[in-house]
Amino acid sequence: MANIITITFSPVIDKSTSIPSLIPEKKLKCSQPKLEPGGGGINVSRAIKKLGGHSHAIFPVGGYSGEYFLSLVKEEGLECLTVKTKAPTRENMIVYDEATGLQYRFGMPGSPLEDAEWREMIALLEKQNDVSFIVVSGSLPPGVPQDITAAIAAIAKSKNAKLIVDSSGEALEKAAECGVFLLKPNLSELAALVGKSNIELEEVDDAARELIDKGSAEAIVVSLGAAGALLVTKGKEKQFVPPRIKVKSTVGAGDSMVAGIIYSLSNGKDLESAVCYGVACGTAATMNSGTELFKPEDVNRIYKYIERAPVK
Repeated sequence: MANIITITFSPVIDKSTSIPSLIPEKKLKCSQPKLEPGGGGINVSRAIKKLGGHSHAIFPVGGYSGEYFLSLVKEEGLECLTVKTKAPTRENMIVYDEATGLQYRFGMPGSPLEDAEWREMIALLEKQNDVSFIVVSGSLPPGVPQDITAAIAAIAKSKNAKLIVDSSGEALEKAAECGVFLLKPNLSELAALVGKSNIELEEVDDAARELIDKGSAEAIVVSLGAAGALLVTKGKEKQFVPPRIKVKSTVGAGDSMVAGIIYSLSNGKDLESAVCYGVACGTAATMNSGTELFKPEDVNRIYKYIERAPVK
């Protein structure tokens, strides 16, 4: 079976389009929309595939939109393990305003999962053999308990697999409580984990170290936006700063970062090199419109830049 497993409880069809200008009360003419499969773990699997890697994606699908979502996933060559749901798979809209260069992201509520449906997803995970990495990424829809990450952490430990969690709110807090291999919070999420309303850049390393000392994670990678990311472990901390680029879309950037980290680790790279590569993937993803993720050639160029950059 797969060496890498991604789990997405709230997959989505991402529709991206552009308009000449955003004007209220007018019928706006959109460009031909581009439809792509999305959701945290799905994007991680898509990005791993782009890098030449391999994973299995576990996710729910329902209704006519779920059937179309599944066709999009298969078009990209992803290997998947699915659970049929009563609720239809959700759809999001991303609109680019050509006049201002601004992007608008309309996120629909997560499609609810019934108790038997999310339990079937967990059962699918338990059946997988020889798993090295388990990635839980994205939001939790209605019906899924917030402590689901704790159950997944227990499965990861039983399989001797490394668990990576990129979520938010209570789900992220529960993951930190039970301890995982890697957490990837942003600044506001890190602040919440240490009981603060906000956190300054100079406080990030101390906050991350506090969580590591408590056993929340072996490593924490804090997303810093244009400033890259900060890796903190028990023995070291290092910031990876990407070059300045023109940002077209931030959709999937965080998932691309996670994918780059896991892909590198699965190929025997050390954590520092893996995070450097992950930041390159995340940065490269912002160079493309909509939910296109990254181009491998951009990733390699940015990775070389970050490698040569002064240590922070």
